[in-house]
Amino acid sequence: MADTTHMSVEELKKHVRVYLLVFGALAVLTVVTVAVGYLRLPIWPALIIALIIASVKGGLVASYFMHLISEKKVIFWVLAVTFLFLLCMFILFISAYHDQSRTAALMEMISTSYVT
Repeated sequence: MADTTHMSVEELKKHVRVYLLVFGALAVLTVVTVAVGYLRLPIWPALIIALIIASVKGGLVASYFMHLISEKKVIFWVLAVTFLFLLCMFILFISAYHDQSRTAALMEMISTSYVT
């Protein structure tokens, strides 16, 4: 945590300004999230947009409010591994979704072939 006892007034104002800008960005992104919810998008575009917005908001909170913006090297690697894990989860989720629809079609074919 930053030591504010040795901070000049100008430095303090600079930090407060950054926090207010981040807060404003988070508020705008929250409004965008709600607005996207009213668009009645199909599930995939809505899911992708929601995850992108949530990732940006989480990144802002972690970077500025948790003071991780100054830990560049360690955070870069942690975020890279997290992003790779997220991609793997997307791939698994999408493949399971597509497999589910193929399985339903296959089950329907099997059930109709037994009936005839």
